[in-house]
Amino acid sequence: MAVSLSIPSMTTEQSAQPSDISLSSVYDHPERHKLLWQLMLERDDAVNISHRALPTWEQHVGFVEKHPYKAWYFVRLGNKVVGACYLTAHNEIGIFIFGSCQGQGYGPQAVKALMAKEGPGRYLANINPKNERSLDMFSGMGFRLIQHTLEFDT
Repeated sequence: MAVSLSIPSMTTEQSAQPSDISLSSVYDHPERHKLLWQLMLERDDAVNISHRALPTWEQHVGFVEKHPYKAWYFVRLGNKVVGACYLTAHNEIGIFIFGSCQGQGYGPQAVKALMAKEGPGRYLANINPKNERSLDMFSGMGFRLIQHTLEFDT
């Protein structure tokens, strides 16, 4: 079951660019496949929402090269990549911060930077209900619960 959170349209005052982190296009980074693979390996399977099983390296590279998202960024602290975030065509935000960098405020900063970069509008976050840290982070940023999604797989 997935939980969808929504945030109302932002004003210019709410979308100020955070100063600690920056976003850079995934596609401009020569080691994009490796860094995104490392991020995926760190994710707990219990909180995944986008896939049931870990893809092969070849599947992963193929997915990245399809440019599947409207926007896809590495979250950077200076020259260091601390995570990645993306925005789907439906303005759904996905984010993952490397475990060693979690709990330092980079997630909320990255989400704010992404929304500032993409402009005012309605943003969503589809989160596995078991992912309490993400639920807390997005709720703390003003996102609100709008739906529970059930699945039946035959």
